[in-house]
Amino acid sequence: MIHSMTAFARCDAHHGNTTLVWEIKSVNQRYLDLHFRLPEGFKFIENAVREHCRQLLTRGKLELTLRYQQSNSEQSLTLNEELVAQLQNILRQLSEHMPNAAPVPLSDILNHPGVLQQQELDFNSLKAPALALLQQALMELNAARAREGAAMAAAIRERLQGITAQIAIIETALPNIQAAQQQRLRDRIAEVLKDIDQDRLEQELVLLANRMDVAEELDRLKAHQQEAERILQEGGPVGRRLDFLMQEFNREANTLASKSIDTTTTAAAVELKVLIEQMREQVQNIE
Repeated sequence: MIHSMTAFARCDAHHGNTTLVWEIKSVNQRYLDLHFRLPEGFKFIENAVREHCRQLLTRGKLELTLRYQQSNSEQSLTLNEELVAQLQNILRQLSEHMPNAAPVPLSDILNHPGVLQQQELDFNSLKAPALALLQQALMELNAARAREGAAMAAAIRERLQGITAQIAIIETALPNIQAAQQQRLRDRIAEVLKDIDQDRLEQELVLLANRMDVAEELDRLKAHQQEAERILQEGGPVGRRLDFLMQEFNREANTLASKSIDTTTTAAAVELKVLIEQMREQVQNIE
């Protein structure tokens, strides 16, 4: 299966009164490039997160973001009884000095700094749920990358079929093109037959033969097609191999264009370069 490097995944889960959310964004990169946005309390799981990613991914630039939110936060509040006792003692002393003073509202006591304390979140207890949720998010990311990769593979195969069509055009037209070029050369020789230079004639014939001989380039293009199909069928992390193959495709297309002596083969060579460039753009996003 072919995988794209461009995808997005989001997963959330509840653990007690805490909701965990992972978001993963992935784009193309020559190697595996990981960037984390973890809450301060979760910094200690970074190495474990990195290892999980390396087990499932080989290439791509990933941004991994973890968020958490506590629900029913009022249940995690505790009363600082020692501070409340101190406040009560102070209020009693004040009432002895100011017996006519209005009583202090309970809300003022509760709003006093430190009276209500929120229990600290136990991040260690959330490590396993956070990593399990990460695994789920990575699996969903891989599934998205696989769907995108399948579309890319289909697009590449469509271009490979286009290359087959252009090769057929060249092979079909080449005998007529060669015959026409040879006839033009014979006509030119006939015009200057009295003054013909045999050495120059041999040079012209050799030059024409070399320029018209594209069999090797066509054979290589066919071989590259077969290799591309084999790689797509094999699947896995094949982006680098396909990228190298695109360079080989392009080299043969350039040579073919340089040997062209007819508008038909020139147009076919140009179309080949367009198809190869379209494949290369797809390959850049394949893992």
